[in-house]
Amino acid sequence: MTNAYPNTELHIDGKWQPAADGETIDVINPATGDPIGNVAHARIADLDVALEAAEKGFREWKQVSAFDRYKLMRKAADLVRERADEIGTVMTMEQGKPLGEAKIETLFGADIIDWFAEEARRAYGSVIPARMGGVTQLIVKEPVGPVAAFTPWNFPINQAVRKVSGAVAAGCSIILKGPEETPASCAALARCFVDAGLPDGVVNLVYGIPAEISEYLIPHRTIRKITFTGSTAVGKQLAAMAGEHMKRVTMELGGHSPAIVFEDADVEVALKVLTANKFRNAGQVCVSPTRFLVHEKHYGRFVEGFTEMASTLPVGDGLEPDTKMGPLAHDRRVDAIEGFVSDAVSKGATVHTGGGRKGNKGYFFEPTVLTDVPMDARIMNEEPFGPVAPIMPFTDFDEVVEEANRLDYGLAAYAYTKSAKTVDAIGAAFESGMVSINHHGLGLIETHFGGVKDSGYGSEGGSEAIEAYLNHKLITQTGL
Repeated sequence: MTNAYPNTELHIDGKWQPAADGETIDVINPATGDPIGNVAHARIADLDVALEAAEKGFREWKQVSAFDRYKLMRKAADLVRERADEIGTVMTMEQGKPLGEAKIETLFGADIIDWFAEEARRAYGSVIPARMGGVTQLIVKEPVGPVAAFTPWNFPINQAVRKVSGAVAAGCSIILKGPEETPASCAALARCFVDAGLPDGVVNLVYGIPAEISEYLIPHRTIRKITFTGSTAVGKQLAAMAGEHMKRVTMELGGHSPAIVFEDADVEVALKVLTANKFRNAGQVCVSPTRFLVHEKHYGRFVEGFTEMASTLPVGDGLEPDTKMGPLAHDRRVDAIEGFVSDAVSKGATVHTGGGRKGNKGYFFEPTVLTDVPMDARIMNEEPFGPVAPIMPFTDFDEVVEEANRLDYGLAAYAYTKSAKTVDAIGAAFESGMVSINHHGLGLIETHFGGVKDSGYGSEGGSEAIEAYLNHKLITQTGL
């Protein structure tokens, strides 16, 4: 294994190839701010070829039995595991996260492929009892058709593998618009499917201007389903576009997750788990805890402990073995986080640690703890997506529930309590697609993954996930 970064080409109809016009986009190492390679930049001519390939690939792949799809996907999963060191290194170079996190993401991606491979064999239909003799009523499930998928840069394997695996398991083809910031790890995933023997045209991979690609693919008659992971603002635009053409849609959008520490909580457990998950991937996680609501009994200790852990967290290049938090993924995130902090401070917030860029090279930002943050501060209303933790006290259950549910987001929510009664009450009270109590247990492939309200709809985990790629058809018949 070497630390050489590979340039990334498009993958269309079974071939790795440059863009038709030879155009490329620089890929930046966020730990240095310097270019380390490039990725092919697709335009409309490339998309037309990809659409034709996806149509052809779908016609072939939908005829393949679920058992044979399962066997091929298991081979792809094994290849991901074999290549985890290489893929993880590339991911760290282009995305910034610590190498250990990158390898875990890659290996978990293999588990996701395995899960969907098994689901392919269990996409059962049903037999409905008829009202009269001699009539058979069957519900069969069929692949929806070619899929257009749009995935983000924060988890370049984890987000892409859910969409690719769901489509492939169901018998669909897919055009994946991968992230331009982190193209090589996403391409490595596609290569594992290709090397496992996937027919040409089933998985196609393109990169380019997101708006240009989405505006062309979504309305196109070849595409039957849209799946997107990203911001709520963009997701609403894509969902509206898909709705104009009656395309099936899955949306996994932004979050602003409350984390409540109740009066009877084990505050040391809460500190350990919440700090680890706040600063994982430099806070660039859709289900990251982002509003810390702590009972006044524990507030002082929690702020003290959180500040201590944040201020001593080793920050650096993700390839360095001691690093626990890497850089932000690109310069736009640095500007955004600086804006959140300066806005909060200008409105009276107190900075306990951090608050600014770290060093003068790369896109590093200090782990930051804020208190006295007013409700009209941007960070209390907009998804921060970075290593900043606003901490606020509360006194009673109704008060904290009102704050937890105040925003239009509803992706994830967390709580810490020793009371069975409070566990039941807060689990029911949260307006969120996912709730985790006394631990951080979200994102496992066997469990539902998705939000409510402005955080989207549909699921990318659990037994529900494959359903988004299947049509239900009634076949009713009688003997002649």
